[in-house]
Amino acid sequence: MKKRVLSAMLAASMAVSVLAGCATGTAPAAQGEAASGSSGGEAFKIGGIGPTTGAAAIYGSDVRDAMQIAVDEINADGGINGYQIEYKFEDDEHNAEKAVNAYNTLKDWGMQMLIGTVTSAPCIAVSEKTKEDNMFQLTPSGTAVNCVQYDNAFRLCFSDPNQGSASADYIAGNDSLKGSKIAIIYDSSIEYSTGIHDSFVARASELSLDVVSDTSFTTDSNTDFTVQLQSSKDAGADLLFLPIYYQEASLILQQADSMGYAPVFFGVDGMDGILGVENFDTSLAEGVYLLTPFSATAQDELTVNFVKKFKEMTGHIPNQFGADAYDAVYAVKAVCEAQNVAPSQSVSDICEAMKKGMTEIELGNVLTSPTSITWTAEGEPNKDPRAVIIKNSEYVLAE
Repeated sequence: MKKRVLSAMLAASMAVSVLAGCATGTAPAAQGEAASGSSGGEAFKIGGIGPTTGAAAIYGSDVRDAMQIAVDEINADGGINGYQIEYKFEDDEHNAEKAVNAYNTLKDWGMQMLIGTVTSAPCIAVSEKTKEDNMFQLTPSGTAVNCVQYDNAFRLCFSDPNQGSASADYIAGNDSLKGSKIAIIYDSSIEYSTGIHDSFVARASELSLDVVSDTSFTTDSNTDFTVQLQSSKDAGADLLFLPIYYQEASLILQQADSMGYAPVFFGVDGMDGILGVENFDTSLAEGVYLLTPFSATAQDELTVNFVKKFKEMTGHIPNQFGADAYDAVYAVKAVCEAQNVAPSQSVSDICEAMKKGMTEIELGNVLTSPTSITWTAEGEPNKDPRAVIIKNSEYVLAE
């Protein structure tokens, strides 16, 4: 098992800005699978796994569709080393057992590399299988430390500890937020939330941030937050840190409003998606900060083109999970080209080349960092985080 390390770049000052088989050009991704449009002969077979149904479907669906866009672009531009990509995506319903079943289905299909899975618990379960098979695995969004515990596994996103420490750094370095009295509400029953919480608390102590209330809930008590909110309010907190998913966050914002409590709300990548919650009054999210690697309103050419294609395919704006997945496909392309990988190689030989290449490339022109991305041998990305603030129901780069 590899030793965990934190990205040195996250400790530095952050760039201020902030959670199917057919021809190219078609969009069968909504049915859960796609192929590249290979004209016959050898092709790279890349699989994806994530939730496209169930409570976390907003994450997996965007990953699936963003991967499709990247695959189509690459194939239209000549493929990887002259070979086309065949791409297939399987639904795991955010369930570890179903994720393993999905992995076996993709293995039977002939998968050579995996981009997935999308959420942490399924990703950890599948990583045991990719380790056994020595198959290269790159998760776009699995944040738990153990998602990349083996040397064949890498991630595109920040880990949970990195998100927590980076959030504390951002608050301490932001003139409008530093000096705040901070309350925390987190989910003590899931690793994602506890991992971010613990590293945030540790870093906040180092930075002498004023944490005045620290309360939790579990998945069995995730609908009524009045006790936690009252504790925060009574402690005089004017900033509420929420290292949780968007479903619970939307309830917290609603219940805080009904109490007349209006702190600044600060979340991480799991809160991305709050604007899409059914029957949620998005005006309640006005002014919410998110530490996230992607802003769909950024005006650089890559982001504008990606968002345009994504909207044409799906009818909605992509979230950061989709952006991570798009960059992940291009990372695979860059490493394959640098290492001269061919689809005729065995899964294990491809993996060995990819492991070496991931630590040697510098991936530029990406959606999820204002700078280029590199990787450590421990599977962690070195990239700069961004912050966004919700204004007029849009994620806008924070100043």
